[in-house]
Amino acid sequence: MYSSLGVDHPEPRHIKEEPEELCISQDGEQFALKQESDTFMVTQTYEQCRPEPKKEQFLSHNLPESDHSEPEAHSDRKLSCSSPGPESQCNTDTSKKSVKCDTCGKTSVKCDTCGKAFHDKSRLTKHLKIHTGEKPHSCSTCGKRFSQIINLKTHMRIHTGEKPYSCNTCGNSFSQKSTLAHHIRIHTGEKPHSCSTCGKTFTWKSELKRHLRIHTGENEKSLKCDTCGKTFQYKYRLTKHLRVHTGEKPYSCSTCGKRFSQLIHVKSHMAIHTGEKPYSCSSCGRRFRKKSTLDLHERIHTGEKPYSCSTCGKGFSQMIHLKTHMRIHTGEKPYSCNTCGKSFSDSSAFRVHVRIHTGEKPYSCIACGKSFSHMINLKTHMRIHTGEKPYFCGTCGKGFTQRKHLKTHMRIHTGEKPYSCSTCGKEFRDQSTLRKHIKTHTGEKPRSFDTCEKRCNQTNIKTHTA
Repeated sequence: MYSSLGVDHPEPRHIKEEPEELCISQDGEQFALKQESDTFMVTQTYEQCRPEPKKEQFLSHNLPESDHSEPEAHSDRKLSCSSPGPESQCNTDTSKKSVKCDTCGKTSVKCDTCGKAFHDKSRLTKHLKIHTGEKPHSCSTCGKRFSQIINLKTHMRIHTGEKPYSCNTCGNSFSQKSTLAHHIRIHTGEKPHSCSTCGKTFTWKSELKRHLRIHTGENEKSLKCDTCGKTFQYKYRLTKHLRVHTGEKPYSCSTCGKRFSQLIHVKSHMAIHTGEKPYSCSSCGRRFRKKSTLDLHERIHTGEKPYSCSTCGKGFSQMIHLKTHMRIHTGEKPYSCNTCGKSFSDSSAFRVHVRIHTGEKPYSCIACGKSFSHMINLKTHMRIHTGEKPYFCGTCGKGFTQRKHLKTHMRIHTGEKPYSCSTCGKEFRDQSTLRKHIKTHTGEKPRSFDTCEKRCNQTNIKTHTA
């Protein structure tokens, strides 16, 4: 697979890059960062060589593919590494099959498949695994295989929990230096990836790639789920989707034991226990656990609603809201309760409903300890302790803790009474008052007392207990 020109010369400087691997972005997107390369590429432009103090030294060159004939008269083409200082610059004429460095005199060995050349045979041997698909190093915990030992070592941190790289700003730790570098952009606000068409900038390259499809109209989906027929552009997305059918949840929370189908969901879930919210809105200061949630929140300030209903024209800031809205027109209710059979049009309402049967109340008040089945109920409850009343009447200025209370109050000014008694026709501003009124017709007296066992309706309670 390679040709060797074994001339004895001093070893050139060892040049090594930091290892990087497959990462997951803040919105759950996986993207491939460059794997460790033990070699440095020399192209027809000048590339800087950054030496690293190690005994074993090598240099590699990028060569164009040519025919498989052996080099003859041109076998001594030279490579220049002559600029002074700790960083040398390398230049080569890559039009020939073999190259030679003017400074160190070292010749190279070349991969016949892609033309890449190496000073060290061992580096070529490692490189050839890219073409052969050989992965001799396997994880003793999960069995995943790797072509290089450094990639296995990085992977092992998933199982050991080792996170040697920490953020100086927020203290967050990471298993890879590359992931830390990407994380730091959250604090700096750096968005190095820009769209050449509209100029919009992005923190992650994967975000830019997704965005570009808006302009190109690309929507190729070649990978298909055999169970439901849904198609995907990327294999990792299909893999994640298959867990919907298999129910597989390989990732668990070390604090409460809750299991998840994706690692990114575990990381987001952990913030519930730690209380960490590293992403803040530059407009209102509100903080979020996930970058994707912040991005969606910012549309409140920008007013951006890129998704619109083809039936009624209503706009939405998120695609999921449009999909849920469309069920109003179609009548679809795909989520049904196994206990009582009630159906729902969206999954969040279904999950909250299930807690009625299970009694689960995962959200608790830090002030009084009261628990709630839904986060929004906890947030509303917290206003009792904080005294916050974010909803104000435009007519009289009265404040309310909940929007629904403001709506009911507004009927005092408008005179609206949408709830009427089917027995006598009397109208009421709110449903709770109507329910109390109906008991006057049914004779129901729901309140009883331990002292006298007398039952009273709501209006007679105060008189009886006086």
